[in-house]
Amino acid sequence: MRLNRFLARSGVASRRKSDELIAAGAVRVNGEIVADAGRSVEVGLDRVEVGGKQVWLPRGHEYVLLYKAHGCLVTRQDTHGRPTVFDQIGGLRPGTVAVGRLDQDTTGVLLLTDDGELTYRLLHPSHLVEKRYEALVSGKPDATDLLALRQGVDLDDGPTSPAQVRLRGGNEHESRLEIIIHEGRKRQVRRMCAAVGHPVKRLKRLSFAGLGLGHLKPGQWRQLTPGEVRALRVRAGLGAAD
Repeated sequence: MRLNRFLARSGVASRRKSDELIAAGAVRVNGEIVADAGRSVEVGLDRVEVGGKQVWLPRGHEYVLLYKAHGCLVTRQDTHGRPTVFDQIGGLRPGTVAVGRLDQDTTGVLLLTDDGELTYRLLHPSHLVEKRYEALVSGKPDATDLLALRQGVDLDDGPTSPAQVRLRGGNEHESRLEIIIHEGRKRQVRRMCAAVGHPVKRLKRLSFAGLGLGHLKPGQWRQLTPGEVRALRVRAGLGAAD
């Protein structure tokens, strides 16, 4: 494992801050100061010290499900002082990150973990991870609009893959759509709906990789159950969690 990742997983600091500690000469491996953040360490064999104190990896990974609230950014810190999802969850390990992003105005399911391999697999297009949204859009999409969304629409970064789309109700002024996609492009659902002439007024992610909101309210979170973690890893083509 790379040394900076080891430090982040150990809860010492974020990976970027770990790089700074290493550059400052505060980190030793087997008694020797290490200046290379990319240095590999053998977990369980090498002794890693920061400021003269030995550090260890936690026994397992961290898996958190958050109901992201409106107006929160998916970032560790914001230079303008705006609220972030990490403000809502206290005590997360420095190495824990959000699996993908939701824009500031989108609410709903957000998974956070320090399981890097799982994160990579869930975000890779080849694994076709399902993301289900409820979109309140302007106007009422007709059959042609719905067909275009289902078959794929042309965006500035290329055509989208086929999606599952259902009209769940509404009127001539606004409508509710359920949209299931397997891609993860930036603001994809908003851009898809705008491309067919029905801009999104409100957007909520109902589920991600089979994880739903359950009884959570905006801003609330919980740890995943062992069964949910196993199901996620199986979905991603991995074995049992460590």
